[in-house]
Amino acid sequence: MSSKVYFSNFRSRNQGENKTSKIKQLFDMAGFREFIQKDDLTAIKLHFGERGNDTYLKPVLVSAVVEKILNSQAKPFLTDTNTLYYGSRHNSVDHLQTAIKNGFAYAVTGAPVIVADGIRGDNWIPVEVGLKHFQKVKIAGDIENSDSMLVLSHFKGHGMSGFGGAIKNLAMGCASSPGKIEQHNCAQPIISDNCTGCGTCIGSCPLSIMSLVEGKAVIDMEKCVACNNCLANCPESAIELDFNSLSEFMERMVEYAYGAVKSKTGKVGYINFLMDITPDCDCEAFSDAPIVPDIGILASTDPVALDRASYDLVNQQVGLENSLLEHQHHKGGDKFRGVWEGVDGRVLLEYAEEVGLGFGKYELINL
Repeated sequence: MSSKVYFSNFRSRNQGENKTSKIKQLFDMAGFREFIQKDDLTAIKLHFGERGNDTYLKPVLVSAVVEKILNSQAKPFLTDTNTLYYGSRHNSVDHLQTAIKNGFAYAVTGAPVIVADGIRGDNWIPVEVGLKHFQKVKIAGDIENSDSMLVLSHFKGHGMSGFGGAIKNLAMGCASSPGKIEQHNCAQPIISDNCTGCGTCIGSCPLSIMSLVEGKAVIDMEKCVACNNCLANCPESAIELDFNSLSEFMERMVEYAYGAVKSKTGKVGYINFLMDITPDCDCEAFSDAPIVPDIGILASTDPVALDRASYDLVNQQVGLENSLLEHQHHKGGDKFRGVWEGVDGRVLLEYAEEVGLGFGKYELINL
């Protein structure tokens, strides 16, 4: 079995070929209009970008999707969930301010912003999945209660899953704070012998569960939620992830992605934007240089086929010099492993197909 994935490159010589026009055409070709009904409360799941990041999905492109949904006489809203780490989107007040600061205002996009898991991440609904790691998952209430959903993803690298696309947008992005903890707590940070005992990580720990013991930092692992603030703030890079646990972490993400769409069979569409393909997630408060040139936009009703096609298109590019890409620059080289050598994102794709989230094989159809 295979799924159809629709693709448009970024070449444009007239108004009918600009990005917003291409998004609208992909929307129609992928059949999204067929499942969005009149008066549907339609969630547009995206990432509003951390403050300081500038490679998140552009609001003007989101407005093209909003327009298509409004033409279907449905009621779109832009949504995401609060973060586990303590940045500019950890609660709904900060999150809304960040979204507006980054351009996702009603006047720009034509749709309201709703943070789907409530003011402190405690608005969630248990969803039965019955899979290897979870029997139930904790999905944000306003996403679970929506009638239909469009998932818009900026495709890029990620230090814990190799890459971030539609599946990660569903998994981590549709989970409540307790759900994020469930996904992360198999991949807690490890303090190496390089620790100098400077204490920076202790001050950065939002739960105050770190201390200095005999001149070295120590984490109370029973209380750790794997927010990775300590890892991000260590000046000596002495805190790292347990890469042996990342396969399980990716499987946990897949099970959450499965739960996020379980109640919406035939009512979810996906668009991946292969532009500004940075090494890191948009959760970072910075944007590194892209690792490959901009490629195009893809749309499908199958998140696995879509992410697989996106992954392949990135790897078909020649890697950019003067980026974080250390090797695999050649066409066909795995660009994400060229950045995150110890992380194999194919695990995520393979397990997603195994649980029935979608198909790994695809037919790429050009606009």
